[in-house]
Amino acid sequence: MTQDITESVWLNTSDICSLEHIAEVSGLSQEDILDLVHTGVLPPSSHDHGTYFFYTECVVIAHRARRLRDDFELDTQGLAVAMRLLRRVDELETELANVKTRLLRARR
Repeated sequence: MTQDITESVWLNTSDICSLEHIAEVSGLSQEDILDLVHTGVLPPSSHDHGTYFFYTECVVIAHRARRLRDDFELDTQGLAVAMRLLRRVDELETELANVKTRLLRARR
């Protein structure tokens, strides 16, 4: 009988992880991650420029960035633009869902 062990981590804004960990799990190099930090796409949890730590939710952002970069062969600036646009789309979808919820409640 074989047992598989799976480790999971809750991705949130209270736990932090290192630059090295983000690189390991996202598939991006540390240099790529620092480029995303400098373009404002990947916010570090603190502004100590000597050592970068990130909220664990940034793993999702970094992984998405790697997929976009690889799938569309984007350079750093193109990746930054694409990530900002996707973040804005996510914000607008959330806002639309909230408006729909309010409208449904108002009809009752």
